Amino acid sequence: MFNDFYGLTGRPFQLTPDPTFYFESLTHRKALSYLSYGLAQGEGFVVITGEVGAGKSTLVAHLMATIDPARLTAAQIVTSKLDAEELVHVVAQAFGLIVDGHDKASALGAIEAFLHDEARAGRRCLLVVDESQNLGFDALEELRMLSNFQLGAHPLLQTLLLGQPEFRDMIQDHPQLEQLRQRVIAAHHLEAMDLAEVQPYIEHRLKCVGWTGNPQFDQRVFTELYEVSGGVPRRINQICNRLMMLGAVEQRSRIDGAMLSQVLEELELDGTLQLKRPERKPEPELAPVAAPAPQAFAAAPAAPAVEVVALSQLHALLAERDAQIVELQQAVIELANEREAAPVVVADQAAPAAMAALEAKFAALEAKMAEQEVTIRQTLTMLIEWIESDDAQRAAA
Repeated sequence: MFNDFYGLTGRPFQLTPDPTFYFESLTHRKALSYLSYGLAQGEGFVVITGEVGAGKSTLVAHLMATIDPARLTAAQIVTSKLDAEELVHVVAQAFGLIVDGHDKASALGAIEAFLHDEARAGRRCLLVVDESQNLGFDALEELRMLSNFQLGAHPLLQTLLLGQPEFRDMIQDHPQLEQLRQRVIAAHHLEAMDLAEVQPYIEHRLKCVGWTGNPQFDQRVFTELYEVSGGVPRRINQICNRLMMLGAVEQRSRIDGAMLSQVLEELELDGTLQLKRPERKPEPELAPVAAPAPQAFAAAPAAPAVEVVALSQLHALLAERDAQIVELQQAVIELANEREAAPVVVADQAAPAAMAALEAKFAALEAKMAEQEVTIRQTLTMLIEWIESDDAQRAAA
């Protein structure tokens, strides 16, 4: 309805995943990087999780639209409560296989033969499993068993698992999934969009259907949209659909805050959308307090000061690690020299003791370096988080 009024060539905020509307937010860019890395490995499992409406299916639709069918054969299934045998038959159907028998063995045989044929034709196979949180342990174990199919030393099937946050928790924590967990080569959790990404997201989808500036959006609309949607793309789409419809009915060329308030009230009344209202903390009561000691103000350093401290710490850790590497190299040289001299002076009872001392020193240095690596990684992670947070704050400003 509103497409004609605004001169658009399609529906900009449709809820069906469409790779044409793929918008690369920061979290989607990271997810795509993990996917690319995982696919390059050609084996195991890649896990992508996210809230309902976070854009998992759109991400996969974008991926499927970019793959070369001459090099990769992909099949996608959306799971419900399937047991292991049902899942095997669904996988066979997804790859277009006709299974003569209705038993699990026949389906497995057909899948293995298909995978071998594809490998001989120079094509890898990818299975995309959506809504993986619906699968039981037996079905997930069956997927792991499918990943065992090989031609020589080369795996024949790689699997991409998509699921909601509870699936991430299940994969990470459940003891029955240890073997599957060991085969996960890449994983990413899709977060909601940031405030600074809401306006580019909306305008991107509009431009995909020929938007040239009609309607315009008041700036406060983007901020309020972010607050009530929590930055979840599907919620934004639902609200914008109603906004555009209201604009067409009232023949508006500008979408303002009053229109958004009206749409939100309607959505709350009909229960169509679960809105996320920003939490407003009550104002604390003022009470007389003693003046803090001067040193108390130094208890919470500013972020830049903390960053400087972390950088100094990182430099110190790296310098210490370099010194340990030199010491370790010297220990290796000494240990090698002792081993070469040991056969000559077998009668010398001090040689074995000296070698044992060097080996103990070697092991201690290795352990210390491993601890150092963990500390360095933690410090680097802290710095990256600060940098990303600072970039987001600057973009929002």
